[in-house]
Parts: sequence; structure tokens; C-alpha cells
Amino acid sequence: MTCISLKLCRLKPFNRLQVIVQHLSMSKTMGPSDEVLLEKRGCAGVITMNRPKALNALNLPMIQQIHPQLKKWEQDPDTFLIIIKGAGDKAFCAGGDIRAITEAGRTGDRLAQDFFREEYILNNAIGTCQKPYVALIDGITMGGGVGVSVHGHFRVATEKTLFAMPETAIGLFPDVGGGYFLPRLSGKLGYFLALTGFRLKGKDVQKAGIATHYVEAEKMAALEKDLTELKSPSKENVADVLDSYHNKCKLDQEKDFILGGHMDKINGLFSANSIEEIIQKLKKDGSPFALKQLETITKMSPTSLKMTFRQLREGASLSLQDVLTMEYRLSQACMRGHDFYEGVRAVIIDKDQSPKWKPAALEEITDECLDLCFKSLGSGDLKLQ
Repeated sequence: MTCISLKLCRLKPFNRLQVIVQHLSMSKTMGPSDEVLLEKRGCAGVITMNRPKALNALNLPMIQQIHPQLKKWEQDPDTFLIIIKGAGDKAFCAGGDIRAITEAGRTGDRLAQDFFREEYILNNAIGTCQKPYVALIDGITMGGGVGVSVHGHFRVATEKTLFAMPETAIGLFPDVGGGYFLPRLSGKLGYFLALTGFRLKGKDVQKAGIATHYVEAEKMAALEKDLTELKSPSKENVADVLDSYHNKCKLDQEKDFILGGHMDKINGLFSANSIEEIIQKLKKDGSPFALKQLETITKMSPTSLKMTFRQLREGASLSLQDVLTMEYRLSQACMRGHDFYEGVRAVIIDKDQSPKWKPAALEEITDECLDLCFKSLGSGDLKLQ
């Protein structure tokens, strides 16, 4: 087991997030050409996010290389599928480069606008890609890593996959199209994952409907090779190869979904008209499961909780493009606000795990305040091709 895995297993959820986010900002700065590898291999275009020391965290130069190459391969008659993966054995991609975004937001640097804008444009390009898109989500897959995987046709998890959208713990919201895919998961599972930041591991990522396939980590190289060696494959041909590996996987075959026994409770407790109502239901239920979720939720940014709840409710009936437009507005509201910087301070900088949220209570966040977060930015709105 790797050092990071040992740390993550031993730590409480909030501290575990700290370790991950620290890794997102630890690596030495590399030249853009080193940070993402773009190769044509057989019938496939292969994208490798290549910042293993930073858990393959996405930064703006990486996004600016991936997007045009993706569009080029989509139009290339000799490219039949696109594969994306992460370098190293720890992560697919643990999120966006939080340190850089934080520093830019504090100083008013354009990066705080450009990063989210270009990241969401890439998410949309993946969601609308006409060629089969296969994400090999082997290892930590959070935040921005979810954005470059979940909207594609196929997501292949392994026993090393660790999925979470933990943004409410640092004053953000589950973006990169979270408002689109989360409310479309079974029942109220997406609301539960978004509001609590609950982590899914291994086969549970596939059982939750986030991954489409589950394969042993040691078989991923062979799977990739078989995909690239296909001759002029259709989407169905790609699916057949993935299905074959998935069906042969005996790992955790008898394992029940970790949340399977709690889904009735999740569906009941998280069916509500407000985050306040969810909290009331959790208190009233009083079961160990409910009280554990209550303890988790009450540590999160109240603004993030309210923002996230409305994001998912609205996103459930919107197209991916409209969700990303909405989320860009929310990202800029977070950059203008207090809680994102305070969350990063508490988790990464001072590491005291005691963020002082402002406002500190849900009842202090009025509908008018929330409306401003969702308000159109006019000419500054996200524009998707």
C-alpha cells in the first residue's frame, strides 16, 4: 500500500480531504508539455494526465492542451476512440489545482475566471464528444477528475478507485457538471454524495452508477492495449471489450453495495424541499446512520450546502450545457465570497480543521443572497460552442 493510501485509510474524513488537497499543491512546477501527454496509439487518442506527485491535479495549461486535441481527434477519421487516464499508481485525477485558484481569487487574477470557464468548456466537449470516450478511473477521482470522466461514454473503475465530491467542506459546491449527473443517480443518492462528500471505493463506484465498468487494476494495461488494437471500432465494439473485462472480473463479486442497506433511509431523509428540512429529518430519525450524516453536514459551509441543494434541484431538469452555465455563475460567486478561502485556510494552510464560516448558520442565508449566486453574469456568462 502506498504512503498516501495508508494516510487516507487512517484519517478521519475531514483530515483525509486535507491530505488529498495538500498533494494537489505540493508538486514542483513542470513545463506544460510534461503535465499532460497526448499520444495517438493504434485506433485511439490517449490522454495521460501526468502530474503524479500532485495526484494529477488539473491546471489551466493542461486543460488548454487537452481540449483542442480532443476536438482534433473527434474530427480525425483515423481516430476511433479517446482514452483518458492518470499517471502513477495513486490517482486518476484528484481535482483542480486548488492552490493556484485560491491565490488567483485572492488577488483578483483572471485565472479565477479562466480556469473554471475553460474547465467547464472541456467538460461540455467530453459530454458531447461524438467518438467513444473511455476514462480509466484507477485511483483517486475527485472534483475536476470527475469532470473529465463522468460525462464520457465509459468509466472504468478498479479496486483502487476512490470517488468523492467533497467541495462543501472547503466552501465550494460539486461543480464540473455535478448538478447534471448527481441528481440523475438512483433515488436521492446524488444529494447524499453532494452534501456529505461521502467517499465511494472500488466496486461501489460502479454500483452507484458513476462508473460503467469494474476491472482489476492489474488488468488495466491489458485493457488499454486491447482497446487501442481494435480495427476501426464502433462504440459497440468498444463496449464489447469493456464488457468482456468487466464480466471476467471476479474481484469483490459477492460484495454488496456499501450504501445498499441505507438507500431507503437516504431516499427518505434526503427527499426534502430545503437543506434545513433534511437536517430536521436527520435529527428526528436519530439512527446511528442519520446522526453520522448530521455530524458531517453540520461541519460544512452553510452557504455551500444551500447553494448545492438548489444546484441539484435545478440541475435535475436542465441540459448539461445549462447546468455548466449555472455552475460557472456559482464558481464566480464563490470566488467573490468568503467561505472558499476560509475552507482552504482551515484544511490546507493552518490545518486546524475549524473553518469559521460566514454566514455561520443556514438561517442567515436568505433567498435573496442565494439568488445573487445564481444570477446571470451578462456578457461574462459561460458561452459553450
